[in-house]
Amino acid sequence: MNTPAVREGVVRDVMDRWKAALDAHEPERIATCFTQDAVFQGLHPYTVGREGIAEYYASQPPGLKAEYRILETRQVAEDAVLAYLGIDFSFTDRATLDVWLGVLLVRTPSGWAIGHYQVSRLD
Repeated sequence: MNTPAVREGVVRDVMDRWKAALDAHEPERIATCFTQDAVFQGLHPYTVGREGIAEYYASQPPGLKAEYRILETRQVAEDAVLAYLGIDFSFTDRATLDVWLGVLLVRTPSGWAIGHYQVSRLD
């Protein structure tokens, strides 16, 4: 699997599911893109697990949308892919927020999921 195209395919599959659920403002569906014990760091204090992730996204304003671009990928183990992305979060009532996102995707029995998610602002 250690080719850029295959790694990017894995990242796109997971992040497209995440984006579709985020754009639809479906926090519980977003949480299913993560492992049960995922470490999640948005722009608030971190949480562990799907319940906290769903709560985080439930607190986001309706109309929030995301556009992402994959900047780098690395295979760190047979069942783990690290990705670094740029994300533009757009809102209905304020300026777009540009952030950087590091994710660790892990293969689970039910498919690939996000095991670690960390957002950074570089402004």
